[in-house]
Amino acid sequence: MSEIRFCTNCGKSVKQIIPAGDNRPRAVCESCDFIQYENPKNVVGCLLEWQGKVLLCKRSIEPRSGYWTLPAGFMENQETTLEGAAREVREEACAECDDLRLFAVYNLPRISQVYLMFFGRLRDGQAQAGEETLDVKLFSQSEIPWDELAFPVVTETLTRYFESKKDRTRDVHYADIFSRPGAPLEIDRH
Repeated sequence: MSEIRFCTNCGKSVKQIIPAGDNRPRAVCESCDFIQYENPKNVVGCLLEWQGKVLLCKRSIEPRSGYWTLPAGFMENQETTLEGAAREVREEACAECDDLRLFAVYNLPRISQVYLMFFGRLRDGQAQAGEETLDVKLFSQSEIPWDELAFPVVTETLTRYFESKKDRTRDVHYADIFSRPGAPLEIDRH
């Protein structure tokens, strides 16, 4: 259900109704009839490799502070997905990347997010912790702290990466990741 309570157009109260010509409840202003649409957030990130190892960042912010993740975050306005992914690498790992290509698309409907993960090379193997990061480290497959990964999308991305590397494929991966409180994680790979 929407968390919008006030109109961004005039500031008056909104109500949840299905507007004419629509098929789902929207936040509609009771005063000026302005319709406020809520859409999924795009998250962009990178899986970067250097000499057979992958770069992980230990989060210094919630959610999941102290857990390992791939550099990723919400897109900003006026940037492409590729620009956003490279920016997240700079912000979280103080690093640069080369040869980025789309690696995976993940839908997380419960939290209304779409992840676009890119694969590339860590430039010169150089990285250090940024403002949102406690530590950065390069890990081989056997060194990955699987029980200390921050989010299911990170686990899925790394799993698919190591499978692709073994199979020598360059496919773009696609999956729906369903997580419900108290229920086992479901991943519907396409």
